[in-house]
Formats: sequence, C-alpha cells, structure tokens
Amino acid sequence: MFESIRRARLQREGLSCGKTRRKHQEGDLLDEMRTHPAGAVGAYVLFFVGIGILMRLGTQVEAGLPAVTWLHMLYAAAIGFAMVVHERVVLRQEICDNGVLLLVLGTIFTHLALVLMMLDVSFAQSWGKTLKAIVLPHAFGPVVLSVILGRRIGLFGAIYGTLFGVMVCISISAPTYMATSTLIGFTGVLLTKRVSKRNRLFMAGLYVGLVAMAYSLLLHEAAGVIMEEKVGRMMGLPLLIGIVTGMAVGGLLPVLESVFGVTTDVTWLELGDLNHPLMRRLSIEAPGTYHHSLVVANLSEAAAEKIGASASMCRVCAYFHDIGKLSKPEYFIENMDPSDNPHEDLTPRMSALVIIAHVKDGVDLAIKHNLNSRIIDVIEQHHGNSLAWFFYRQALDQKAEVERQVKSGKAKDDDVPQVSEETFRYPGPRPQFKESAIISLADAVESASRTLEKPNASRIETMIDDIVQARMMDGQLDECDLTIAELARIKASFAKTLLSMMHGRIKYQKAIESKPAQQPPVRDESKPVLVGDDEPEAAVSEKIVEASFAAPASELAAPVRKPRSRKSPPASAA
Repeated sequence: MFESIRRARLQREGLSCGKTRRKHQEGDLLDEMRTHPAGAVGAYVLFFVGIGILMRLGTQVEAGLPAVTWLHMLYAAAIGFAMVVHERVVLRQEICDNGVLLLVLGTIFTHLALVLMMLDVSFAQSWGKTLKAIVLPHAFGPVVLSVILGRRIGLFGAIYGTLFGVMVCISISAPTYMATSTLIGFTGVLLTKRVSKRNRLFMAGLYVGLVAMAYSLLLHEAAGVIMEEKVGRMMGLPLLIGIVTGMAVGGLLPVLESVFGVTTDVTWLELGDLNHPLMRRLSIEAPGTYHHSLVVANLSEAAAEKIGASASMCRVCAYFHDIGKLSKPEYFIENMDPSDNPHEDLTPRMSALVIIAHVKDGVDLAIKHNLNSRIIDVIEQHHGNSLAWFFYRQALDQKAEVERQVKSGKAKDDDVPQVSEETFRYPGPRPQFKESAIISLADAVESASRTLEKPNASRIETMIDDIVQARMMDGQLDECDLTIAELARIKASFAKTLLSMMHGRIKYQKAIESKPAQQPPVRDESKPVLVGDDEPEAAVSEKIVEASFAAPASELAAPVRKPRSRKSPPASAA
C-alpha cells in the first residue's frame, strides 16, 4: 500500500509514469519451500506413507494373500533407506531441489499405483500368472523420468520401482517380477535418449512392446505354460501395453512440465520457433540484434554439445536473450545509423543507464509474453554484474579533463563529476548454471569478433582467451558449475565455430577489359595468300580459347582507346 502511495505522489510530481516494471520471481516463499530441508523430509514421509497404503491394497487383489506384517514394513524401510542414500550420494546434482524430488517420488508412486491397477484387471480377467507379470506397465515411470530429467534419473526410477513393486505385488513371484520389471524398465530408459519429437515416444513404446512380446514368448516357454495361454493374448497384450505406455507418456508430459516447472527437449524445440512475435519484432525493428542473436545461438549450441549441457535450451535462450533492446534499438551499435549516433547527445552515465536497462526491459517483455522461466533467467544473467567498460572509461576521461581545468583555473571543484563503478555495472545476478554461462561468454565473444581485422585462427583464439580470462578475473563465472576442463572445450568450440563463419574467400581476378595490340604475324612470302586468309588458323583458335577464360569476344574485338586526361575539366564542365 505504501509503495502505491509513493508511486502516486511521484506521478503527480511528474517523476514517474505510474507503471511498475514486471519482476521475475517476486516472492521468496516459493524459493524457500523448494530448498528447505523440511520440504525434502515431508516429500519422503508422504511417499513412504503412500507405499504402505499400496502394500495393503496389494494384499486385497487376490483372496488368500497374507496380510502386511511388520516384517514386510521392515523390508520396505530398508529399501527406502537405500533409495534415500542413493539419491543423496549419487544424484544430488540432478535432484537439485524439493520440486524435482517431489516429481521423482510422485512418478514412482504413480507408476506403482498403475501397476497395482493393471494387476487387479488381470486377476479380474483370469489371465495366467506368467502373463500377469508381463502385462504390467513396467516402463511408465522409468520413461517419464528419463524424458524429463535424464536417463540417470530414469534408471533410478526403474531400480526402486522394481524393488518397491515386489513389495506391492506380492501375488506375483518375486524373481519373475524383478526380472520382468528390470528388463522392460531399463529398455524404456535405453530408448529415450534425446527425445526431440513426440513421435519418438510412440516409437519407444512400440520397441518396448516388441521386447516385452519376445520376452513373454520365451518366459511362457521356459515356464512350460505356453500351451495353456492363447497366442494372441500372450503376444498381443505386451505389445499393446508398450504402445499405450509411450502414448500416455507423450500426453502427460505437458501437464508435468507446467506443474513442476521443468522443460524437456521436445518443448525447447517447440519454443525455438523464429515466428514468435518477439522474434518477428526483433527481425524488423532491430535486425542487427536479430542476426547477433542467431550467431550467439549457434555458438552456444555447439559449445553445449561439447560439455554435455542442454544444447536445445542454449539455442532457444540465446534467441531471446537480447529482446530488451526492442525498447531502444537505435542506441545499440549493431542497429545504429553510423551518421546519427544518439550517444553523442548523452553523458556517459546516461548512455550506460540506457544500455544496462535492456536487461530489465527484456525481463519485462519476457514475463509479458509468458516465456519460459529459464529464458527469463538467462536474460537476467547473460551480463552478470559486469562493467559497461566503454562508458565507464569515457566518464573517467571526462572527469580527468575537468580536473585538469580545475588546476588551470578554468573550472571549479564543484564541476568535477562523481564517477562510481557501481553505476556502470549491470544489475546481475551472475550466471547460475552452465547454459547461462555459455550464452554469456558467447555473447561477449560474438560482439568482439566483429572488431577483428583479417581474422585467422591465432587471432580468434587469442581474443577468446582474453575474454574468458577477463570474465574469470571479474568473478562472473564464480557462481556456476563450469569446470576448467569444460571451459577449455567451450573455448575450442567457439574458435572452431567462429573460424568456419569468418573464413576467407579466394580473391577472383577481374575480367580483362582490354588487351594491348599485338603485332601481325610475319607472312611467308613463298606461300600463296588466298582471299580471306589474313590470319592464321592457329591464331584464331588461340583467341577463342583465351576469350573463354578472360572476357567476351565482343570486348576483345573492341578497339583500344587512350584514356582522357583528367587534369583539366572538359569544356562542358565549365
């Protein structure tokens, strides 16, 4: 309330337009919930309570099954302890906050619930015990986690989905369930590497179904019950379950992404559409920035591939990282008219404020157009809190000039401007993750590469080394998890990409417009001269061959004219 009153007062005084700039992540409550240890404890407690409920429901699938005892609970607790240790020791980087942890645990719980429901259906249909173990959706949880969070998390889900599944599905032989679940679950993880299109999920489900179908045939034969089951049911049901699982995962992904705030490669490729309204505006209103963003996207994507980061995320975020320049495109050098520099009428401090403001303007536009939160993070972080060095240096030079005038008596001490380095720094924060750091470096490298004269491999590599070293000395890479080895691969990737973009061309010679007159060949007086035999045949063929590589025959046949002297203008000029 007090903020609105203050803003209204400033508006009445003409010092405010009355509007507030949109901010990214305005509240800290959500961030606290995502990182507080109590949130992780609560997620685990809910998960284990849910497992206990599923274990009790599993005993009601078939009559005569033993009730859940404290011994079964002890087994489940031991598996749960192993899962917590595994997550905390091996997957701490992947499961980085409580939101991701809740997604992992919720997916495993949903997987087990679907398995239990399908088991109930199989008992209602009176299918054989061997078929009951195969028609369960063993690939659902592993495939979901593999597509959203990566194959390491997918294997984590396959392992503990299998171990807890043995405790839930006690009506099925434990060895049969474990072998079937691990085979189908691990196959699903294997087939979901870099899923970039939704039809890949259908194909993964199809292949999982084919593996389950072949395994069903072999398992029925090994168990000696192949003659007791119908062939169509024995082979068709596993194939159908695999296909339906792939289709269900494809339909469920958008819901999970929106609820848990994660983005898959499929969605990144959909977001990389250059027909987005902001990109269309950028191409028309700021074509220099548009081309700069495309080059930064190429640099970032290639570098991310080298270190195993998200290449598709780098490309899309690089497209939008400079959309804030749409507010004042003419103030940025790539869009500036060389004959009309608007910064000539501004002080260095005001010029720096205009340049720095494109970060906040970009965040405002991104929130207005509902862009992905990761894109907004990159817009905020791609300059970190680095220094607008050009205008800062210009301000120091002006200050030094005024100080010299003060010493000579031409100015007063009050005229000396105050120059603070903080005024010329971007608001930050510094890059917080690998993809943001890559785009930050690519942005600086691409801008500096335009100043190179006669670029070659040595000059490009030196320029990249200087930029990366300066960023490291300024502390811009202190808060991301890039290693020195990864930085070396990033620099090598930048150099290779820039060298391929800026390679030289062969200088073609211009066509010869005229040739000096040649002396006519000496005739052999002893040989009779025929009519039209003024030129030897060899000379004619030689002229034709030469004309085909030099200039048209009409130009070769043109008479040679002496150039007119330009020392004195012609009479018509007077």
